[in-house]
Amino acid sequence: MESHYPFTLPPLPYGYDALLPEFDERTLHFHHDKHFQTYMDNLNKLLETQPDLQDWPLARLILEWTELPENVRQGIRNNAGGVYNHDLYFRTLSPDPKDPEGPLADAIARDFGDLHELEKTLKTAALGQFGSGWAWLVSDREGNLSIRKTPNQDVPFPLIPLLPCDVWEHAYYLDYQNRRGDYFNSWFRRVDWPAVSEIYNAILRSRPLYPQD
Repeated sequence: MESHYPFTLPPLPYGYDALLPEFDERTLHFHHDKHFQTYMDNLNKLLETQPDLQDWPLARLILEWTELPENVRQGIRNNAGGVYNHDLYFRTLSPDPKDPEGPLADAIARDFGDLHELEKTLKTAALGQFGSGWAWLVSDREGNLSIRKTPNQDVPFPLIPLLPCDVWEHAYYLDYQNRRGDYFNSWFRRVDWPAVSEIYNAILRSRPLYPQD
């Protein structure tokens, strides 16, 4: 995906039937091609009227949203978050999931005890998010892991997102109706831990002061 305006929808990283039986083709078509696209279209429309903001990276639009012009501030905050969150969401799912390895596996053992305890803590956050929002595995710049939840399309900056669980109903209602817990279990089975590890390893290499796009 582009680092700044204009943004275009990245292709789904796998086939629309690749996450069966957990997620069917309808869900992925609606979630990726409709909802994700809508956030992107809305963000581009807002930035079209703001030439001074068109070279801002996506993370900066989110981090510094309070500095944006008042007439577009909330709209950019909401839609930039929607773009960032959904891009990471689809990039961290896999048709062929594997367990965490290397530095990420070590950090999970250190900060949670084991992967099962991480799963339980993250599920508690996902089920405890009232209404629409996200549950997150995040890291600080030193590589310490923790769990956060955010409402709406908020991003847990300045912590660095590693893994997002979308708990907006559009992510799961076609497959799971109101059974958010069942959705979470299915989502967790499809987590692309090698992709999460790539993000985590980049943090350990660069120790960024701020989240990167």
